[in-house]
Amino acid sequence: MQYSYNPYVRQQPTPEATESRRRLTVYGNGKVSVEPNVVSIQLAVVTENQSLSQAQQENAQTMNQVIQSLLNLGISQEDIQTASYTISPKYDYEDGKQIDRGYQVSNAIRVIIKDLNQIGIVIDTAVQQGVNRVSNIVFTTDHPQAFYEEALRFALEDGGRKARTIADSLQLNLDQIPVKIIEQTESPPVAYKTFATTAESFATPIEP
Repeated sequence: MQYSYNPYVRQQPTPEATESRRRLTVYGNGKVSVEPNVVSIQLAVVTENQSLSQAQQENAQTMNQVIQSLLNLGISQEDIQTASYTISPKYDYEDGKQIDRGYQVSNAIRVIIKDLNQIGIVIDTAVQQGVNRVSNIVFTTDHPQAFYEEALRFALEDGGRKARTIADSLQLNLDQIPVKIIEQTESPPVAYKTFATTAESFATPIEP
């Protein structure tokens, strides 16, 4: 945030002084703590087979089971979106020679959960239906703009206070209207976890 000030203090400004105005650059910070009420999770099914078509078929069958189980939990169809779909050949090397080991098919979906009490249930249910990779757990709010604007207002007030403090300390005349405002934001908080799946029965604890 840049403010203009007149370095010729306590004097009548002259044309020369006006032309020689300087700029003061300050950084204002604003932060708002919000309790999340929405979480998104990436669930992936990874299958491997010597036959590509067989790997695709197994993957599709498992993912359909996963999606149906999520719908049965009350997750809406619009809150289930494909995040990625990849097919990769698998190779091993023995004595410097490349050996074909078939193919790996990965299908990942992003699930939006609006009831945080369901997080553990969703993960456990998905794993039981064949999900073998769980990652990118992101907590957020369904009304981020209001909180963002509040943080922005705090940042502007913080920058203004700093500019006034500097000007008063140096006995400078400060123009209260900023010359330029540059907006910078940080990435939203992300809780990243990957779970190893087992045949044991468990309840996955996930805390926002």
